[in-house]
Amino acid sequence: MDTGRRGILQAAGLALLAGGLNCSSTQAMEPVSRNPGKRIKLSIAAYSFRNELKAEPPQMTLHEGFIDIAVREGLDAIEPTSYYFPEPVTPEYILRLKQRAFLEGLDISGTAIGNTFTYPPGPDRDKQLELTRTWVDHAALLGAPCIRVFAGRIQPGDDIEKARAYCIETLEVACDYAGTKGVYLALENHGGIVDTADNMLPIVRAVKSPWFGVNLDGGNFTSEDPYKDLAIMAPFAVNVQVKAQINPGGKGKVPADLKKVMSIIKDSGYRGYVALEYEADEPALVGVPKYLAQLRELVD
Repeated sequence: MDTGRRGILQAAGLALLAGGLNCSSTQAMEPVSRNPGKRIKLSIAAYSFRNELKAEPPQMTLHEGFIDIAVREGLDAIEPTSYYFPEPVTPEYILRLKQRAFLEGLDISGTAIGNTFTYPPGPDRDKQLELTRTWVDHAALLGAPCIRVFAGRIQPGDDIEKARAYCIETLEVACDYAGTKGVYLALENHGGIVDTADNMLPIVRAVKSPWFGVNLDGGNFTSEDPYKDLAIMAPFAVNVQVKAQINPGGKGKVPADLKKVMSIIKDSGYRGYVALEYEADEPALVGVPKYLAQLRELVD
C-alpha cells in the first residue's frame, strides 16, 4: 500500500472513531491501515493441544499446562480457545485465567467459537447469534481483543449467493454487538463458503462494520495456489494463525512453506499476533516446540 493510500485510510479510520466506535460502518471493508514497520508477536492456539485438553482424564487444562508451555517457549501470548473452557463458563474462571496469564507476562491474543453464519433468519440463526454474544462478553472480560469466527457451509436448499448474503447479514448483526464491547470478530478462511479467496473476498468486502476483519489461517485455503490466496486476503487480516501443513487443491496436506507464509504476512504490512495452530501428525508436545522455533527465526 502506498503512503498516500495509507494516509487516506488512516484519516477515514479516525473519522469513523470520531463518529462513535459502537456504530456500524456505512462503508464496506477496505484493507487494514497500519503504520509501517515490523511488529509481530507470537501466540499459541489451545487447539494445538486438543488431544491433551480433551483426554480422559485431561493431560492439561488452560490454566495448568497450557500457560506453562507458552511461558517455557517464550511466547508473547496465548489463545485460550472456547472449546476447552470448563462448562459452565463462569466469570470466576475467566478472571482466574486472565490473572494467571497476566502474572506470567502473557497477553490474550484472542479466542474462537464454533459458529455457523449461513442460516436464514430464524431460530437457527438466533442460536448462533446468542452463542456469539455470549462469547463476546466472555472475551471482553478475559481481555481478548478478537474472536475468530467461521462462515459455515451452504444450507440445504440454498445456493452460494444466498449463503453469502446470510453470512454477511449475520456478521453485521454480530459485529454491532461485538463493537459495544470492543471486541473484533475475525472471519477465518475455514472451508465451506470461504474455502478460497475468490469465495471469501466478496463476503469480506461487503461487511459493513469497523469491528470486523479477517483471521488469516495459513493452512486452510484449498485453491490450487493457497499462497496466492493468502496474499490476496492478508491485507484484511486483524489476526493471523499459521499451520505446519497446507492443502493445495484440497488434494491432501503437505508441509507448509513457513518462510513463504511469513513473507506474505510481512509484505502485507500486518502488525499483531501470529498464533501457531498445530495440526500435524507428530504429537503436539513434540511438534509444537519445533515449529515455534522455526517461526521465531522467521519473525526475528
